[in-house]
Amino acid sequence: MIIDVHTHINNYHEDRVVSLEECLDKLTETMIENKVDYSLVLTSYKVNEHRPSTKQVVEAISGRDNLGVVAGISYLNYTYRDLREIGDYLEQGLIKALKFYPGYEPFYPNDIRLKVVYEMALEYDVPVMFHSGDTYAPTGRIKYSHPIHIDDLAVDYPDLKIVICHVGNPWIKDCMEVVYKNKNVYADISGLVLGDFSTKFEKYMKKGIEEMITYAGNPKYLLYGTDWPISNMKSYLKFMKHLNIPEDKKELILWQNAAELYKIDVSKLKK
Repeated sequence: MIIDVHTHINNYHEDRVVSLEECLDKLTETMIENKVDYSLVLTSYKVNEHRPSTKQVVEAISGRDNLGVVAGISYLNYTYRDLREIGDYLEQGLIKALKFYPGYEPFYPNDIRLKVVYEMALEYDVPVMFHSGDTYAPTGRIKYSHPIHIDDLAVDYPDLKIVICHVGNPWIKDCMEVVYKNKNVYADISGLVLGDFSTKFEKYMKKGIEEMITYAGNPKYLLYGTDWPISNMKSYLKFMKHLNIPEDKKELILWQNAAELYKIDVSKLKK
């Protein structure tokens, strides 16, 4: 089984408007091609014609049992109405996690402005995910997205389940220390490459992930994600296949950890 915890349906090329249904169909087709059983769709911190809102995505995936929604939240622009809507979706079990975008927006994860959102995540026992590491856009400010800042949040909220996206790349060693030190912190391996892995870069990233597992121990904290469509699903599965770790550890990463963390009922997934 394969669960991809990190996909998007934003139109990143932004040269033409692509319908939400068209994007979801493309995601589903790509999942079928790569034998991916379930994907989480992360909404953005901003909403426009190229980036659908959480409400739009929740409504659009209704009836698609192999997709779940992670609600993107803007640090700069969230409103009471936004929080009320997200609270309703959490109450109904319609979103699986919350996502924040430090680096794309200028804030550190332990900012007091987000206290109310973290308390909501705790109340409904859902993970909070953070963009971490390099930013896709050169206008990002990477001092905010360094994974070391997750440590403060993990200490302040020891019961909050936190996911460092992209293993903090290029600061993978810093990420591995934060994960190792804090038992409430996880990491996904998404977005390590634009498009396909080259042979040379795959070897480089393979070494980094294997070192992380060696240092931080049994990878109950590591999650499979791609960042599709920015990263290619087929190339990512090839990368996973080449990791020099036991098969039972790969199963943890590929789906078992995600199913537990995000409360995904795998018995409902089509075989």
